[in-house]
Amino acid sequence: MPIPELPNLRNVILASLSAGDFGMLRGSLERINMVSGGALQGAVESAKYVYFVDSGVVSLLAPLEHGGRIEIAQVGREGVAGVHAALGAETLTLEIMAQSDGVVFRAEAAVVRALMEQSGRLRQLLNGFANALFAQVAQTAACNGAHDVVHRLARWLLLVHDRTDGETLNLTHEVISLMLGVTRPGVTIAAGALQRAGLIQYSRGRLIILDRDGLEAVACECYPIVAAYYRSELA
Repeated sequence: MPIPELPNLRNVILASLSAGDFGMLRGSLERINMVSGGALQGAVESAKYVYFVDSGVVSLLAPLEHGGRIEIAQVGREGVAGVHAALGAETLTLEIMAQSDGVVFRAEAAVVRALMEQSGRLRQLLNGFANALFAQVAQTAACNGAHDVVHRLARWLLLVHDRTDGETLNLTHEVISLMLGVTRPGVTIAAGALQRAGLIQYSRGRLIILDRDGLEAVACECYPIVAAYYRSELA
């Protein structure tokens, strides 16, 4: 399937390039249709590609003992999954997984690095995004250690909502428990608390955000900290 014209792209980084810079990169982009739960790249693999997210949500998962995983960050149309490969990393230590259906544009990291030498704007955008992503990773680590599941779930739902269209999110207990690193019964209790508060409606893998402002009031301080960092770095 052909790559869209520049005005039709939703990925913030690609859409922020000049026509000339995008023209140099366009021929190297490969469209990939993501399927929820599908791996784009496994952990401990060669960091060969970067993934510009045009729609949907991508999760970065850290491997744990005995095959477990936990989400340390998520990427939507604001950025790039695997940005560290564009900045020179040779090995991927995280799994890149599609959290939802969507579309990414894959490019070889070596090609992106070469274009960064020619395009100051691309270099600025990728460095800014990398800084924001690092802030998200650091804040997620702090959040997982300091806050209860209800507050963490509210924060996580806001991050997902920021990266999707509409108020309805297709999220199973299994996906949420994986992303938060908690048990499925823990997800049931936390989601039930948010539902009783009138903030969400959740049934059979279908979650509807009913009160975004209320959800922000319940979420821990980690959400506004990360959101503010993204606004400052990607302006």
